[in-house]
Amino acid sequence: MSQIGKPPCEEGVILGGAQALPCSAPSRHWTLVAAILGSSLAFIDGTVVNVALPAIQRELGASTSDAQWVMESYALFLASLLLVGGTLGDRFGRKRIFMLGAGLFMLASIGCSLSSGVLQLIAARAFQGIGAALLVPGSLALISATFPQSERGAAIGTWSAFSGITAAIGPVIGGFLVEHYSWTWAFLINAPVGVVLLAICAAKVPESKGRMEGPVDVLGASLVTIGLAGLVFAFIEAPARGWTAAPIWLAAVIGILALLLFVRVEAHAASPMLPLALFRERNFAGANLLTLLLYAALGGSLFFLPLNLIQVQGYGATAAGAALLPFIAIMFLLSRWTGSLVDRFGSRLPLVIGPTIAAAGFAMFALPATESSYWTAFFPAICILGLGMSVTVAPLTTTVMNLAGRDLAGTASGINNAVSRAAALLAIALFGFVLTLVFNIVLDSELRSLRAPTGLVAAVVGQRQKLAGIVMPAGYPDATLAALKHAVNLSFLSGFRCVMLVSAALALLSAASAWIFIEGRQAAHGVPVSGRNG
Repeated sequence: MSQIGKPPCEEGVILGGAQALPCSAPSRHWTLVAAILGSSLAFIDGTVVNVALPAIQRELGASTSDAQWVMESYALFLASLLLVGGTLGDRFGRKRIFMLGAGLFMLASIGCSLSSGVLQLIAARAFQGIGAALLVPGSLALISATFPQSERGAAIGTWSAFSGITAAIGPVIGGFLVEHYSWTWAFLINAPVGVVLLAICAAKVPESKGRMEGPVDVLGASLVTIGLAGLVFAFIEAPARGWTAAPIWLAAVIGILALLLFVRVEAHAASPMLPLALFRERNFAGANLLTLLLYAALGGSLFFLPLNLIQVQGYGATAAGAALLPFIAIMFLLSRWTGSLVDRFGSRLPLVIGPTIAAAGFAMFALPATESSYWTAFFPAICILGLGMSVTVAPLTTTVMNLAGRDLAGTASGINNAVSRAAALLAIALFGFVLTLVFNIVLDSELRSLRAPTGLVAAVVGQRQKLAGIVMPAGYPDATLAALKHAVNLSFLSGFRCVMLVSAALALLSAASAWIFIEGRQAAHGVPVSGRNG
């Protein structure tokens, strides 16, 4: 659920992609089917896993940091290798790399379902992320390489519609499987889809390659992976080990140095995965700063929403999976209208108003107490957040595409897409640190006021890394256990509220970045239209 819906600029990757190769109409249709199935694998996985996390935490005895790693190990490799995955397809064959990604993703999904311990699951999720980094850009590149420019609009519409359906039903199906069968089925459902996808690709999808010049940026990909991994490790593990622990500060230092070296390498590489020259354009830099801030707020906060709904509010996994359906429905229904906002008002106005509305939605998530009604507490916040993101996403995609021009549209869209994923990756780690810090402070205060038996308090404190997933020991009066559980829920809710307020602040900062950096209107190839500020 931290990756709800489609990230920005995915349609831009298709529109700005390679020239189409001559192929028959049936081949184009089967290619579109393959692209939809491939995207569906990633979309389903990105939303289902969050719903399954409470069950995984309970059955595997995992801490909240372990649950974060289940999500982050996947997101780390997807975010850092996404741009390289597209490059490998251009060089070695888009269908070949797409099938390699699909096969690896499918096998890793089976590995996830067979995991008997949390470390096995985290490792399998890492391989899933590598597979997704080959699969996701490949699904988009196949459309751009197979459909001529005149037919891409219809192909994009079909792909987007099915992607929206997938995003809507994926968490519900996953929640049903978790609630009525086992969390392992949330991963195992990828296997039959993967088998069908590989069969279609092998029999029906034509191969294509791009015009690659220069080497694949292996050094850049390695540095950004090490850099992001170092920072994520520091923020996830710091609450348990402390910032003064050698592994924590060493990981943070290595992460920062690796990212600084990454920037230096990209500035001098012959074929960089991240062309820094694009960021010299003020509007492009502003659009990506907005993306970084807003998608950090979205991805980081929505990671913890299912934990709140299931572990604190008492929802079932199916209900938690369906909780964000209004968000997806609003974005789907308003996508055509919001896509025309840049033409009518320019870029700046919708990119200021949209994140501002989203900020109000995040702030509303901080209002519900424990055992709150969905319709009065969460539904309004979800609708407001959906409206804000709807006003933002389509104009953001259009803005990035217009700024770069046709020749670099695919590259610029891919960068913006990767920025959104990296933002969520870092935010989940950072927000987890914030939530854990507040949780521990409030829990200590609540335990002192309750004056519960020493053994019971020790049992609760010993599980504090599980946050709201703490299991109450048996052998104590029901009233005492209920009071302890209420204290745990209040502590988690206090941390959750802080996370949502931080998200609201980040959304407001993203609106401010749009106001400061982005021109009101741009011409088609990145030249600002003088005298007009939307």
